Amino acid sequence: MTDRIDPELLEALRTARDRAYAPYSKFRVAAAIETADGCSFIGCNVETLHYKSVCAEASAISAMIGAGERRIGRVVVLSSGDKPCPPCGDCRQRLFEFGGPETEVLLIDDEGRIRTRHALGDLLPAAFGPDQLDPG
Repeated sequence: MTDRIDPELLEALRTARDRAYAPYSKFRVAAAIETADGCSFIGCNVETLHYKSVCAEASAISAMIGAGERRIGRVVVLSSGDKPCPPCGDCRQRLFEFGGPETEVLLIDDEGRIRTRHALGDLLPAAFGPDQLDPG
């Protein structure tokens, strides 16, 4: 197990974070969604004046879905803050929809060092998922 992410992925995350649209909070975030077959999708946060932002994780999930992928293998999050930035509650639910309790979530710093490593099930215990729906 390495304590750093791939340099190419780190550069893509830094670029996306720098391109984030965060004129109100000034807090920029980028996220990478990696699928089990090795595809990566990058997203960044987008704020609007009415305070209904699109999170970086949601942006990356949208890119993944738009490309025809449906299953998350790993998530990597890079923020502009000094502390690791875990996904918000809404994004945890979104990630669970396309991942599952074992999906790995890595929170990294600007040097690509893994600051914290979580299983999504630890971040969203007792998650509501497709198993709770009655198909009949």
